[in-house]
Parts: sequence; structure tokens; C-alpha cells
Amino acid sequence: MLNLFLALVGIFALFCIVTRLLHRYFVYVPDPTRVAPKDVGLSGVEEIVFKAADGTRLIAWYSPAQLGKPTLLYFTGNSGNTADRAGKIKAIASDGYGVFMLNYRRFGGSGGRPSEKRNTADAVSAYDYLRGLGVAPDDIVIYGESLGTAVATQLCPQRQPMALVLEAPFTAVVDVGYLMWPLLPLRFIMVDQYRTVDRIDQVGVPLFIIHGGRDSTIPLNHARRVFHAAAEPKTLSVVPRAGHNDLFEQGAWTEVRDFIANLTPELVVVAPVVRAGRPVEAVAAANADK
Repeated sequence: MLNLFLALVGIFALFCIVTRLLHRYFVYVPDPTRVAPKDVGLSGVEEIVFKAADGTRLIAWYSPAQLGKPTLLYFTGNSGNTADRAGKIKAIASDGYGVFMLNYRRFGGSGGRPSEKRNTADAVSAYDYLRGLGVAPDDIVIYGESLGTAVATQLCPQRQPMALVLEAPFTAVVDVGYLMWPLLPLRFIMVDQYRTVDRIDQVGVPLFIIHGGRDSTIPLNHARRVFHAAAEPKTLSVVPRAGHNDLFEQGAWTEVRDFIANLTPELVVVAPVVRAGRPVEAVAAANADK
């Protein structure tokens, strides 16, 4: 009996070691195919090739903003590449907003291998490159989608944007992992944990969080916890009928666009982080249940 117990412990320990070595294959699901914007029907969008701080080649797609409109520095989710977000780029650009969408390492032709540390450093490089294109800090909205919400949150305190938008954020990747593997000691196994809930209070610009009420990949309570941990000014908008991958189709961009349009100079000025008295959660009016 003791031998059986020791064997089971050994198997479990071996499984944990293998999981630690391979966990990034579960966190990142890239499509490494390099695609030109015109090949997915995008006009006025150019491919940008630039170097990360360590010299790795990175690829981004860039659509300049119309006069007087800000640019979204966009960080994607954990799968696919920028070509998969062609519809989002088209919707954003059609309203006159600029978009600079980064392919993480191994995504969409970018070199290297992704990790939390590298992705965060590359986000800084992407911001600096966008600034080099002549886009002013108060014309940059940092935007994160799913995994990109953690990247965007870590970038925000390091560089000065106009605002921060988080689409379907999580408290931490390790918390999402527990939904699938509740018995594994993931906090000790995973290196890349992307603990947004521990960093969101460092954000000192207007924050807008949008989340689907039917999101089964990242449940709504993750967004609520991130929201309550954040400092003012902040808004949480819930799209009741949306899941994880159809927020844009369910009207999320309209909500984000209105948030950006309603930003005032007084709100954009960075102030010392002050805890909220009583947070308010807004429901996306256009999609609220009757």
C-alpha cells in the first residue's frame, strides 16, 4: 500500500514538473503565419516591422488615425494573430480611430518565443515605436483583449496613455487555469501568471472594462474583481448576451467608442491613485436584457 502511495505521489510530482516545463504551450496558441493586411481585405493598413529591446523582430499592423482621433495600441488574446482581428481593425478604422496591433512573439510572423516578461517588454517597445510615428501620449489608448488585458495593464504604469480599455479581463491566468485543473498546484507550477488583479491599482488613467455576461472562458466575476481593485476613474460595462469571443459583434466597440469620445481633459490628466468610495457597474444599454 505504501509503495502504491509513493508511486502515485511520484507520478503526480512528475506530472507537475512536466506541466511547469510545458505550461506556456497552453497559455500561448499562436498562428505564426505572416499575412499582409491586404490579403484579408484591409486597405489603409500597413505592416510595421520593428525590433524589440533584445533585437527580436516584431510585426504589427498599423492604421493611422484621422485628424483629432486617438490611436488604440492593441494587444490581442492568446491565440491566432492580427489577421484574425481584421474585422476589429476595420470597425475601429471606419470610425476614424487609429489602431496599432502587435503580433506577440511567434504570432503572425514575429520572431522569438512569448513569455510574460518578454510580452510586457515588447509592449513597451510597441508604445515607443508608436510614439516615434508621431502619435502623442494623450492620443494613445492602451487596449487589451483577453490575455492582452494583462499585457496592457502592465504597460500602463510604465508609459503615459490617454486611457486603458480592457476587453474580457481576468484576475490572473493561474485563476483561469484553476477552472480547468482545480486540483493542480498551478500557483507553484506556472511561471507566467499575469496577475492583473494585483497590478490594476497602479493604473492612474481612466479605465474602461467591458465583459460578456455569458463568458464561460473568463467568467464575469473576474472582471468585477479587477474593477473593484482598480482606482478611480473607472467604468465596468457588461454586455449581457455576449460570450468571450463575440463581444465586438454584440456591440462592445460602440461602448468603447463612446467611452473614448466622452473622455475630458480633466479625466485624462494623471492624478495620484485614489481608492473609490462606491464603485458603479454599468450595463451596456444597447444590449441590456428587456
